[in-house]
Amino acid sequence: MIDPREQFSLVYDQYIEKIYRFVYVKVSSQETAQDLTSKVFLKGWEAYQRGENIKNPGAFLYQIARNMVIDHYREKGKEKTVSMDNVGQVADLDSNPHEKAVAGADAELVKSAISRLKPDYQDVLILHYLEDMPAGQVAKVLHKPAVTVRVMIHRGLKMLKEELIREN
Repeated sequence: MIDPREQFSLVYDQYIEKIYRFVYVKVSSQETAQDLTSKVFLKGWEAYQRGENIKNPGAFLYQIARNMVIDHYREKGKEKTVSMDNVGQVADLDSNPHEKAVAGADAELVKSAISRLKPDYQDVLILHYLEDMPAGQVAKVLHKPAVTVRVMIHRGLKMLKEELIREN
């Protein structure tokens, strides 16, 4: 049987960058994202130490991260919304300066439009497209049926498209 420390170390290595990116996109502050990410993994480690039966470590950590972000905004008295100000910094583009400028302009339009969606639609679209999670895993993170998540992805994209059209 694998030692819980070794097992959690593997989970940590697999998810640290993904959880940090998810939190960073939500809070748009490197320091806050680092702080919240460390708290996510501390809570995860505490659960492993208690011997909780964690069937899907990724979904478990994303759910903790999502709750941490919600708590962060509650403490700050802010509305829980996604600030997409730094998505361009998260994505690494191997392209020429013109392509980077075009991609940056497009990213700004998308950032602005997605920030106006309901928080649940923001979460679904970020997890599915930015974090590249299949709908089934998004469903586990959000504690919703997979069918509901697929519908939310479809509706979220439709709303995003409407927002983008409205901006132009």
